[in-house]
Amino acid sequence: MNTILLVEDDISLANWVCEYLSEQNFHVIHVERGDRVLPKIKENIIDLVLLDVMLPGLNGIEVCRLIRQHCQVPIIMLTARADEFDEVIGLEAGANDYVIKPVRPRALLARINRQLSTLQQESSTNNILTFGELTINQEAKRVTYFEQEIELSSSLFAFLTFLAEQAGRVVDRDSVFRALKKRDYDGQDRRFDVMLSTLRKIFNDDPQKPKKFKTVWGKGYLFVSDAWGKDNRLDNQLKNTASRTQDKN
Repeated sequence: MNTILLVEDDISLANWVCEYLSEQNFHVIHVERGDRVLPKIKENIIDLVLLDVMLPGLNGIEVCRLIRQHCQVPIIMLTARADEFDEVIGLEAGANDYVIKPVRPRALLARINRQLSTLQQESSTNNILTFGELTINQEAKRVTYFEQEIELSSSLFAFLTFLAEQAGRVVDRDSVFRALKKRDYDGQDRRFDVMLSTLRKIFNDDPQKPKKFKTVWGKGYLFVSDAWGKDNRLDNQLKNTASRTQDKN
């Protein structure tokens, strides 16, 4: 089930959109203010954002730009204005599409399905994830960092890839276990905590002040997408022995 974040301060509109999309088998999270969007995206795995332009806290254009600094989740803007200014500014800010109010249910659903379908097609055809100097080739099961190949066990590779696919979002343990172990988290199994520590050693991420892999207390794991650029200290410290560290699980 896909999760949609609806950002709309018009309660009557928000209510029927939530009801309609729920009937279409979507899980909908609703917030009324622009300044509450990023926390929701970091706390949840969001598949698409429906974003109103006129919002309290932060307007939709500002919110769109902030989202794009953290992740590439599809964004559909909701606007009451049909002029070219809104379209150009919204798309330049990073929106994927826009819908003019009053919103027509079937037209909205078609736009949503088109964006989700495009996302799925890109995921199936683009098997390479790149973050600064880190490259993950999903098809070849190959990882390189600063042009150096990093050898990982299959379980470590799967964990790293899953986190990277959710870059910029906090992923809870339940989601990790369901995705990689096909079962719910039992509250005691710490294997992914150990694996995160192993990844930190491999990529020289200081466990006391981690920059690449963060553990958010009480919430889960965070892969930081903008922490993989050139850094002389990390470049010099990355050793071949660390690159061959294997997860024993």
